[in-house]
Amino acid sequence: MTEQEPRPEAEEQGDLLLQEARRIAFRTPLGFLAFGFGSGLLTRAPGTMGTLAALPVAIWLQSETGRWEFWFLAAAFLAGIPICEYATKKLGVEDYGGVVWDEMVGFWFATAWLPAHPLWLIPAFVLFRFFDIIKPWPISALEERYDGGFGIMVDDLAAGVYTAVLMAGLNVAFFDAA
Repeated sequence: MTEQEPRPEAEEQGDLLLQEARRIAFRTPLGFLAFGFGSGLLTRAPGTMGTLAALPVAIWLQSETGRWEFWFLAAAFLAGIPICEYATKKLGVEDYGGVVWDEMVGFWFATAWLPAHPLWLIPAFVLFRFFDIIKPWPISALEERYDGGFGIMVDDLAAGVYTAVLMAGLNVAFFDAA
């Protein structure tokens, strides 16, 4: 066996972890939310899949008139702390990649106050995934500083804030010029 080939034990352990993740996601309400309604169970790019699963709510948030977005996002963030904590503790893995409620809430924050047009979601999606993956400062510092459910949630919220600010700047620079 060469060094490049995965070891059978590691593959088996990964399969067992995925089986346990599926069990948690589809047998418990908190798990179903934590795994983004099942989208986080996809083994390739689960964070991206969770962000894609967040699109219907993002579109709904764009259509709102400004009264409910903040309260919805605050509730989703606060609920996400125990939701993510529950799933990662059940799995025994801190910030398991398939737990994507944090990506969903971060993306909802990034898009909640965008102009109500679906084309705004494309650059917001790309920027959010960029900030979530690259984690520039202070996102990286937040991720290192906090653990548990709050730590899982806060770095994605920060990526959402970065994205929202940049998207607002693009809107002002190119479309709201006086």
